[in-house]
Amino acid sequence: MLECTPALLKTFEALKEVPDEQLQWIIDHSICREVPDGELLFEPGMPIDWTNFIIRGKVRLYFYMGGVKREIGDSVEGDITGYLPYSRGKISSGYGVAIGNLQLMSFPKNKMTELIKTQFELTQALVHVMTNRVRDFTALQQQNEKMMALGKLSAGLAHELNNPASAIVRDSESLLKHLQMEPETFKSVIAIRMEPEHVDVVTKKLFRVMQENREVKLTLRERTAKEQELTDLFDEMAIENSEEVAENFVEFGFENEDIELFRSHIPFQYFSPIFNWINTLLVTEKMVQDIRESSKRIAELVVSVKTFTHMDRGQDKQYADIHIGIRNTLTMLGYRLKKLNITKIKDFDETLPPVKALIGEMNQVWTNLIDNAIDAMEGVENPTLTIKTEKDREFVQVSIIDNGPGIPDDVRAHIFEPFFTTKEMGKGTGMGLEMVHRIVVDQHNGSIKVTSEPGRTAFVVCFPIDG
Repeated sequence: MLECTPALLKTFEALKEVPDEQLQWIIDHSICREVPDGELLFEPGMPIDWTNFIIRGKVRLYFYMGGVKREIGDSVEGDITGYLPYSRGKISSGYGVAIGNLQLMSFPKNKMTELIKTQFELTQALVHVMTNRVRDFTALQQQNEKMMALGKLSAGLAHELNNPASAIVRDSESLLKHLQMEPETFKSVIAIRMEPEHVDVVTKKLFRVMQENREVKLTLRERTAKEQELTDLFDEMAIENSEEVAENFVEFGFENEDIELFRSHIPFQYFSPIFNWINTLLVTEKMVQDIRESSKRIAELVVSVKTFTHMDRGQDKQYADIHIGIRNTLTMLGYRLKKLNITKIKDFDETLPPVKALIGEMNQVWTNLIDNAIDAMEGVENPTLTIKTEKDREFVQVSIIDNGPGIPDDVRAHIFEPFFTTKEMGKGTGMGLEMVHRIVVDQHNGSIKVTSEPGRTAFVVCFPIDG
């Protein structure tokens, strides 16, 4: 065991300028100890009672995120850890394990007030260590929280993209097979002999109906009855594939008068080939529409991701419509809302002016609050998420309300503390609400309040419009 001396402590970068007599003072009030390899120095919930000066060896710091062990890093020879002047930390939130033969000089917390009063340069040096530690930890915490948010969003995005992407593949393959069957239909059509004026009436009516894109709002019973009615009519007209033709005609909103118009201009012997040719066009049109809508959905999701992350903007506060970020957040978490069949109520004040904010950071706020609300409503009958925006003088106020079971009073007092979580292992880090509080209060000079009772929990975020 090395002897703790002022000369040894001056090898610590943070203590180089501290007078020898102050270093000797802290040595006289400390204990030197050895910690065997692999032994836990501290763990979550353990009081922080010592300031530790690492003489030899190192301490590996880690915590559990999402049920997985995450290493923060190592405190090595020359580092100072544990309790520091003016620190508000009282209990450990992570783990520290000795690596190798760890040698420490440990200064007791109960002597810190005396140190602050009597040892100015030493206090100054230790405060500098604390500010560096807070800065580094905050950066790490932000990065970890962003990675957690990214994990949630990437899962949702993959789910949201899978449906339209699969639809494009499916419809493309079906369309290819459908077009390969066209020669037979073409042979039947090419053999038709009709007067040009009748052909014009039929084609104009057909493409007019297709262009009108008639919206068909029928219940299942009404649709079934309508399809059966047309099937009977087409059977009467000796049209092949009558059921399939009837189904597609109903889908596109053809009415009986449309069919009667066709019937009056088409010779009886050509009913079947012409109506099946029309059916072929409708099927092709439907597949193209589906491919177009699926492609549009993918494009919208990409835009939502880009806007959500704000990756095409700088890091400064900028004026923007907060509703865009909230809507994009709902899009990104849409798969979770659908999975639990959650009703969304968007009570937005569309007259709100643009708000000056760190848009990407605020999107993280919406993500955490909405994600927590979704978790709270799991298993709730008729789950409802309400998001309300309003102007309160020179402030904007956003309320995120769920009808979950509520937050107990003893839990509510701790929800904004770092690493505090009520979720089971693997479901949360306890950093989300602490980060929300930091972004709203520290970065935007705002406030966040929570009210909760069974059936209604509301998080109310309020911050200046002009930042």
